[in-house]
Amino acid sequence: MKYLQAAQLLLAVLAPVRAAFTWQNVKIGGGGGFVPGIVFHPKTKGVAYARTDIGGLYRLNADDSWTAVTDSIATDSGWNKWGIDAVALDPNDANKVYAAVGMYTNSWDPNNGAIIRSPDKGATWSTTTLSFKVGGNMPGRGMGERLAVDPQNSKILYFGARSGNGLWKSTDSGATWTKVSSFTATGTYIPDASDSNGYNSDKIGLTWVTFDSTSGLVNGATSRIFVGTADNTTASVYVTNDAGATWAPVAGQPVKYFPHKGKLQPAQKCLYITYADGAGPYDGTLGAVYQYNITAGTWTDITPVSGSDLYFGFGGLGVDMLKPGTLVVASLNSWWPDAQLFRSTDSGATWSKIWEWANYPAQNLYYTISTSKAPWIDPFINADTKHLGWMIEALEIDPFDSNHWLYGTGLTLFGGHDLTNWDAKKNVTIQVLADGIEEMSVQELRSAPSGTELLVAVGDDNGFTFKSADSLNTAPSTYWQNPTYASSSSVDYAGNKPANVVRVGNDASGSVQQIGVSTDGGATWNIDYAAPATGGPYGGQVAYCADGDTVIWSSSAGGVLRSQFQSTFTAVSSLPSGAVIAADKRSNAYIYGASGGSFYVSKDTGATFAKAGTLGAATSVRDIAAHPTTAGEVWVSTDIGIFRSTDSGATFTQATSEITDVQQIALGLGSGTNWVVYAFGTGPAGNKLYASSDLGATWTDIQGSQGFGAISSCKLAGSANKAGQVYVGTNGRGVFYASGVVAGGSGSSITSKALSSTTSKATSTVSSVKTTSSASSVGTTSKTLSTSTKPASTSKTSTAPTTTNTAVAKHYEQCGGIGFTGPATCVSPYTCQKQNDYYSQCL
Repeated sequence: MKYLQAAQLLLAVLAPVRAAFTWQNVKIGGGGGFVPGIVFHPKTKGVAYARTDIGGLYRLNADDSWTAVTDSIATDSGWNKWGIDAVALDPNDANKVYAAVGMYTNSWDPNNGAIIRSPDKGATWSTTTLSFKVGGNMPGRGMGERLAVDPQNSKILYFGARSGNGLWKSTDSGATWTKVSSFTATGTYIPDASDSNGYNSDKIGLTWVTFDSTSGLVNGATSRIFVGTADNTTASVYVTNDAGATWAPVAGQPVKYFPHKGKLQPAQKCLYITYADGAGPYDGTLGAVYQYNITAGTWTDITPVSGSDLYFGFGGLGVDMLKPGTLVVASLNSWWPDAQLFRSTDSGATWSKIWEWANYPAQNLYYTISTSKAPWIDPFINADTKHLGWMIEALEIDPFDSNHWLYGTGLTLFGGHDLTNWDAKKNVTIQVLADGIEEMSVQELRSAPSGTELLVAVGDDNGFTFKSADSLNTAPSTYWQNPTYASSSSVDYAGNKPANVVRVGNDASGSVQQIGVSTDGGATWNIDYAAPATGGPYGGQVAYCADGDTVIWSSSAGGVLRSQFQSTFTAVSSLPSGAVIAADKRSNAYIYGASGGSFYVSKDTGATFAKAGTLGAATSVRDIAAHPTTAGEVWVSTDIGIFRSTDSGATFTQATSEITDVQQIALGLGSGTNWVVYAFGTGPAGNKLYASSDLGATWTDIQGSQGFGAISSCKLAGSANKAGQVYVGTNGRGVFYASGVVAGGSGSSITSKALSSTTSKATSTVSSVKTTSSASSVGTTSKTLSTSTKPASTSKTSTAPTTTNTAVAKHYEQCGGIGFTGPATCVSPYTCQKQNDYYSQCL
């Protein structure tokens, strides 16, 4: 028995401690990014999925909301699994779902793609890694679907690959894959062969796979299959009539454009195809819509408009399965004045538009839009002419309900439940139906003591303010405006005057100054006219001095700049360009900076900087977090671990080596007077999120099974107002938050100075990999994400140190657990509460 107890104790020492943190999304609502694909199950009502380019896969719920189903597999090493390039459902089993995953086919993603499969609607997944890359966030990602299940033999799947890799087949329900040697077309179109980074210079490849469910069987498989390819010279649609043994171009097809969608109407035995002269989702200035009659072998041009009215390609295609001959198609990119949707009830012989010109510039709108599920979208789309959206590649009509339809845009997912009103009443109700889809690329987070609970700077959609913890589950009424940027790269607040907030825009060609300021905690904003205007600095990181009189800006292009009392920004030559910066939250004079492995301190509100305390052998400082309420206390994350200073950076002490290669770091309010330290780094449980309530002596895994994608691109903030609450910003899944108690000893304490503040850390800027578009920007930014995974250490437990052997344990001290010999009684009024078999705490 003694040996068994010893073994159990040893296992406890080796196993990383996991706190009970349950993660959920902060509700920004409305999606916020590109939804390139939607798939309904053809035989089971209510089953549908939406895929996103950087935010994973979502399953439709009965109340029109969505549930994310790929978070668990989007780990630090599997971050590219949030890039969904194709989705397929098993027509004979509504529980089975497949997806082709991978983010980029160029060097930005070092990992090969994969086919993932789930037997339980995404609750669990199995993965088959492919021998090539998959591009869920590459050009042409709105084409599809590239993945399909044989409707008459569920073991057979086909996948159309990118990059010239051709057509692939599985005969064991997606477990293994082999290349189809009889299919030789590869889809050779390259958007821009001169693109040196490989994003636009890769072959688009195959664009969709569609089974003809009306055809017979050959050797137990559906005999007729169509495949679209990104070619426009001799052929772009191929067919097999012998279950893939041989393939040939479909006779008589158009060869001018690229086929984006190819959908079968089985009752008509017709294939409908939308075409554009670009791969999408941003390009496409011409295009067409065709019907192919399979029985007759004839092609009919059913393009809704011609001549000067045709200035866009076509992407989205919805085919009504209950009403043969009824379909809806969407302009791929009609950038002005709006997108256009067309509906036909006679197989494309005639069409009606969802809006028409009246007396120019007036329009007759045959729809209304409701944004009640995400109110911030209303001012967003009203700031531009494009109400209906852009980049419309996904458009589906529910196969069981002709009134229910959905379509994806570069901003959100729209749809409704009265589509047939289009035909007679000419008044369709379009709604934002993206509730539960959180596809923001988060650039920075802030939370402040006695101030704004959460400030969220995001890519593409500017940013959002959550005044209190009670507002986290309510979609904001507006986004950050005046100034409005496509993306906000950084935000900070003044520690002694937390109502003062500053943010940075990330528009290199912007005609407005890229600094915005607020005096009401981020509720409203104004342009900081001290910043340079057109062609000036942009992006990077910003820090606000404690008293709110000085802004320090480490810009993306323009070096480090300083403005005091709203004077013109001037260069700070004593801090290297691109430096990580943070302001002391209590001492107005002190600003901190870091470049490489060197730490810098300014004692004159950023006018000059000098090298200060050393950080051991560190060669890269990733993040600096100034304590929200204690002057002079600074935490620094580096490539070798975490360092802490209590003398404004003059000297540093390294925290335990249990956590290394640390990315983001933040402090959040703990229980009582404690502050908890949060860090993304490499620890006993791998590359994850850890927390410490004893000044970094011990660490607890608080991430658990929740995936945050690459930790190098995550942002972090501890709540400065709600004990034990922490926020994680992701590159594609918005903001997560959770609350819990982290076991440990005495942490950093709140000073006695009166507070009126607005939060913690200053983070290192990481460029977003997200490429969805807003009304004012469709540009692509990029950065290779670190996906290195170090072996998990098993040499140290994450439990808290034992207390001294006194008669009564104090608040937060250990009071029990296997092997513990200290006091089992807590000082009044606290009681000993079990955290796990090896640790109990006075709470």
